[in-house]
Amino acid sequence: MQAEQPQSNAVRFQDVTKPLAETLIDVADSLPEDNISVRYLLSAIGEQGILLLCIIMVLPFMTPLAIPGVSTVFGLIIMLIGIGVILNRLPWLPGFVLDRPIPSKSLGAILRRGSGLVKKIERFLRPRIPALTHRGTINRINGIALLWAGFVLILPFPIIPFSNFFPGLAILLLAIGMLTRDGVFVVLGYILTVVATVYLFGIVIAAVLGGAELASMLREPTATPMPTPSMLFPFLFR
Repeated sequence: MQAEQPQSNAVRFQDVTKPLAETLIDVADSLPEDNISVRYLLSAIGEQGILLLCIIMVLPFMTPLAIPGVSTVFGLIIMLIGIGVILNRLPWLPGFVLDRPIPSKSLGAILRRGSGLVKKIERFLRPRIPALTHRGTINRINGIALLWAGFVLILPFPIIPFSNFFPGLAILLLAIGMLTRDGVFVVLGYILTVVATVYLFGIVIAAVLGGAELASMLREPTATPMPTPSMLFPFLFR
């Protein structure tokens, strides 16, 4: 009987051996002409794939305008990855997510455009604050942050500017920080997660309160003034 290997599905974050921007270009260059799937992406980006997949998933949201529909699927993937990090296991992804078609041409353009942003970020990256990027309890906390930021990303508020940008940027910083062992970027990811939460829920609460106030004003009967002689016959009182 073969010995059990309980750690075979454990999450492993390999040290980055080449620039992330270069990796994104390599992935873009390797894409086939037809549609691809998340399953294909995972096999293409290899061992450090789950965090790199997070980075790829949020690149479309690095603009002030939300992208309806896409944030739901990508946010779900990031939430499942966050759960995987918390449990220190490779995340389970349902078949409809793994096999969802993604246009290669659009993804390639996003990866090439996003590599420019990542290249600018990489100038500031270096291993710092190792206590925030090592395995153990802190990785579970990082996973919780990814899970929550993915949840905020998935919220259906496409008409609110920056509704996808802030949680997307939080996920980008968290994933880059964890992948490159840079605790400063992990902290920045925490901060952006809080900003995204306060921003979105603050707007929603303000809208609800404003709507309730408006409804209350509309429900209040307007008093009709009693007509006076001067109102009925103004020409007599000039």
